Amino acid sequence: MGYAKGRAKRRDILDQATALFGEAGYRGTSLREIAARCGLSHPGLLHYFPTKESLLLAVLELRDEVDQTWITAGQPRGAAALRRLVDLVALNTTRRGIVELFTVLSAEATAADHPAHAYFVERYRTLVRELEKAYREACEAGDLRPGVDAARAARELIALMDGLQIQWLLDDTSVDMAATVEAHLTAQISSSEHGHQ
Repeated sequence: MGYAKGRAKRRDILDQATALFGEAGYRGTSLREIAARCGLSHPGLLHYFPTKESLLLAVLELRDEVDQTWITAGQPRGAAALRRLVDLVALNTTRRGIVELFTVLSAEATAADHPAHAYFVERYRTLVRELEKAYREACEAGDLRPGVDAARAARELIALMDGLQIQWLLDDTSVDMAATVEAHLTAQISSSEHGHQ
């Protein structure tokens, strides 16, 4: 029972930290605020996460874990893997706090001394590599329109998704992120694609 309660409390701390980091940024949030939201004392919070940096990285890892499990279900390849991103973007419209967290922290983390700087540098490297691979697979399967360069297309897709998130956070009534990403991919993927896996 104690173990399950500890896990539930740890998850509550991560959820509250996600919300606060998204609202005020990493630098604008204190561990005392997070502890108060969780009904813990400051030392009580430190029992679970000894530093603010360790809490931040746990929040980011949890988001990645959830997204990665969802994206890779069924191990899609090529055009199917790219199209899975449309579903992820649609899912993100139901998770405003997560989108806010990612947008605020990725901007803050451009500073070399930010605790999540290395995390975001590596995350973008990995994302570019994975999307390049999906574009190359789509090309090899004959599903990509001629003239689409895998490396450039990967960076363009990431830029499109990140830029749409900022626009959506500013005005979610006029921005359809999923439809925009889908239209972008439709312009790159040939109509002969039949959901190759």
